[in-house]
Amino acid sequence: MKIALMQTGKTTDKNIAGIADLYTGRIGKYNPFEIITLDDLKNSGTLTIQEQKIREGRKILQRLNDDDYVVLLDEKGRQFRTVEFAQWMEKSFMISRKRILFIIGGPWGFSDEVYEKADFRISLSDMTFPHQLVRLLFLEQLYRIFTILRGEPYHHE
Repeated sequence: MKIALMQTGKTTDKNIAGIADLYTGRIGKYNPFEIITLDDLKNSGTLTIQEQKIREGRKILQRLNDDDYVVLLDEKGRQFRTVEFAQWMEKSFMISRKRILFIIGGPWGFSDEVYEKADFRISLSDMTFPHQLVRLLFLEQLYRIFTILRGEPYHHE
């Protein structure tokens, strides 16, 4: 099953982008993987928070496939320990869908329409992180779970 990460806006910090590329390459050795980057909203400063969420939501919904298993990275989602996340992913590979699509929303979260399309929600932490770091944290965790599933000596517990 293919895995994809959808994110809003480009990673502008070159250091973070470089490390993200490193983990993206590592993940790709285990499983087909892609990153889908949606363009930032134009003139977002003139929009209300609700308008921003709706417009970002439309962009997200346009890129969903009917056979996606949609997982939102959301502050109100379920938190896992890393080994539990690996077990959850292993079970998710059994779902009869073509792609597991993880989505990182914009700074204000997701529109109601995106929440309605979600199959699952995951929270990386109770803490708040900048979106660019969330991307990096998620990629590292995804790589880590593949090493756990393969019994490789990357994760220590």
